[in-house]
Amino acid sequence: MLKKLLIVLLASYSVSAQKRPTEIGIVFDNDLYVSTVNDKYYTNGFEFFYRYLINNENEKINKKIVEFRLGQYIYNPQTIRAADINKNDRPFAGYLFAEAGLNTFYQNESVLKVNGQLGYVGPNAFGEEVQRGFHDLFGYRNVYGWEHQIKNAFAVQANVFYSIKLFPKRESYVDLQLQAEASVGTIFNSLTVGPVARFSLKKLLPVYNSNLYDGSLRADKKYKEESEFYFYASPKINYQAYDATIQGSMFNDNSPVTFPLEPFRFNAEAGLKFRKNHWNLSYSFVWRGREAKNRVIEGYFYGSIGVGYLLD
Repeated sequence: MLKKLLIVLLASYSVSAQKRPTEIGIVFDNDLYVSTVNDKYYTNGFEFFYRYLINNENEKINKKIVEFRLGQYIYNPQTIRAADINKNDRPFAGYLFAEAGLNTFYQNESVLKVNGQLGYVGPNAFGEEVQRGFHDLFGYRNVYGWEHQIKNAFAVQANVFYSIKLFPKRESYVDLQLQAEASVGTIFNSLTVGPVARFSLKKLLPVYNSNLYDGSLRADKKYKEESEFYFYASPKINYQAYDATIQGSMFNDNSPVTFPLEPFRFNAEAGLKFRKNHWNLSYSFVWRGREAKNRVIEGYFYGSIGVGYLLD
């Protein structure tokens, strides 16, 4: 099914790229981007994306962007040498998904994103193969314990994100947004709320033209005349009701290692975003609070690198 979805996405891209302003790119997540010794919990992820502008006739809306993603997330316990099931303070798990969504940018600089995902958690997500291959390629230590991974669960997800600008003022060097994100489905059920602030030495672009929420595309293609470089920070409160990568499938209990969730946790993200001409670049430091209930697990962090290219 995922192969068919990928073919559809690529076919859609080949058509849209010829007619509309389009952006393609990739996001890499890894704890190695922050520490060479940290290798636990959410340990690696990637997302290939492409997005394109569509027609908009609503005066209250600045632009609408259709977005597609193909991604994989990999999780493991506190140690990758966890053949002993008692060392699994968090289950091994992989999540492979295809996503389609619509991003709406309003003239008042609020943003609404709605998307859906199909995919798998478990062996069908190929987390074991990717992690072992990565370690073999770069000469890292062997991985033990994937035999204890979360069993297969089919993913059907819906995600909604909304951000509103506080204290609106154009042409400022600092601004503040309040954002909320909800996920509902067979893999993740959660709600996250918190502010995000931008700080720049030059005047900030409006949110609807900024790469903060992936809004760089413009029908007039004036992004070639714009540039931005800013620091951002976003502390958040996260409520998680269900996470199949920790609790296993909601339809059975056949996974060998599962844990109850820590319902409320503190998350935070900070980093730099840059855009000039056709290029969108970003680096983020991400902190995630303790996510499961046991005597060993703790909070963790990782780095995220994003590269996008705006096509004419």
